[in-house]
Amino acid sequence: MKPEIHPKYYKTKAICACGASYDIGSTKEKIHVDICSNCHPLFTGKQKLLDTEGRVQKFKKKYAGITVKAKKPVKKKKIVKKATGLTSSKSPGKK
Repeated sequence: MKPEIHPKYYKTKAICACGASYDIGSTKEKIHVDICSNCHPLFTGKQKLLDTEGRVQKFKKKYAGITVKAKKPVKKKKIVKKATGLTSSKSPGKK
């Protein structure tokens, strides 16, 4: 390795919001994460559904009086091929 071109490497701890900590190597001195394998629903099998902001209620309130109008059917245009005027299989310049 060439000296002075690589970032400094630290032995540090990654700390999760649930309180779990892991010893890892990183280029950052301190690492704080929101979710880890101890608290992630995929690994624990427990699903936590939190609607703290009331997103569903906000959506229902916003679109309560709106009705959806049906779209008018679109007419398909007929494609008419123009006749070339050539009836024989010979090319036009040859006899």
